[in-house]
Amino acid sequence: MKILIVGPSWVGDMVMAQTLFQCLKQRHPECEIDVLAPEWSRPILERMPEMRAALSLPLGHGVLDLATRRRIGKSLAGQYDQAILLPNSLKSALVPWFAGIPKRTGWKGEMRYGLLNDIRKLDKARYPLMIERFMALAYEPGAALPQPYPQPRLQIDEASREAALAKFELQLDRPVLALCPGAEFGEAKRWPAEHYAKVAEIKIRAGWQVWLFGSKNDHAGGEDIRMRLIPGLREEVSNLSGQTSLAEAIDLMSAATAVVSNDSGLMHVAAALNRPLVAVYGSTSPGFTPPLADQVEIVRLGLDCSPCFERTCRFGHYNCLRELKPRPVIEALDRLVGDPLALVEGD
Repeated sequence: MKILIVGPSWVGDMVMAQTLFQCLKQRHPECEIDVLAPEWSRPILERMPEMRAALSLPLGHGVLDLATRRRIGKSLAGQYDQAILLPNSLKSALVPWFAGIPKRTGWKGEMRYGLLNDIRKLDKARYPLMIERFMALAYEPGAALPQPYPQPRLQIDEASREAALAKFELQLDRPVLALCPGAEFGEAKRWPAEHYAKVAEIKIRAGWQVWLFGSKNDHAGGEDIRMRLIPGLREEVSNLSGQTSLAEAIDLMSAATAVVSNDSGLMHVAAALNRPLVAVYGSTSPGFTPPLADQVEIVRLGLDCSPCFERTCRFGHYNCLRELKPRPVIEALDRLVGDPLALVEGD
């Protein structure tokens, strides 16, 4: 059985999509799974053992380009028994339809009658989690989902990790605190730089080093965090934001002793690498897309106005994040990993 997955357009969603792939493999052990998704997602997909191939969709987010979708669909004709669509948009259903894939499965979404022939009506109360909505598409309508739910797990190649460490001249002679202070969604997901800097200061004084991860857009914010530290401490911070490829970021993060992250795609990457993780929530909620790992601490204030799921604070104060001080995050880190230096010294 050959299955084409039309993948999502965000890093965190792509990581969580692995739960669907795991369910498909449990149900059909011999099935072959290909994913059609933006090229940026290839480093994530290549680290998922359930995958056969990542197929590039050379279109930006929201772009229709009917001719390109038709050309890709025609090139895939006759190759698949089923297509499963994770996005709910009409345009995401076009390639499987042009390919003539016999069974085309997805949630009702944007007027997709005809484009899908295995169309599901979503019961949000029954499937409150995003992974439940993904996993349910592996089964017949109304079927019970397997318990416990699978967790995304990215596989790391040791040689690739060593190459990334050498490229950026990083050493693992001290514990590594990975900080992910960015969030593509907007300011309402970003814990303030001064709070991240305080966490960095405390861990550096305890003998750790700090690596900052993020996109090019996050580099200036990483420098803000670094420059808030006094000379002698800021040199212990490596701002990798915008310097690494996504593949390198994944490999380097796998070496972290612990991670502190906003609710972002990198948060889900850290969880899928099974790193001890402190996830900081403000305007969003772990009730829909929580990090899926065993060593996770959620830190949030839970103000009356949150979660609002807005990109910017409608009151202008961002108190759900500004009033969330560093101490709870430090305490969460201590619960997760304690003092690894003390363990080394005691051996």
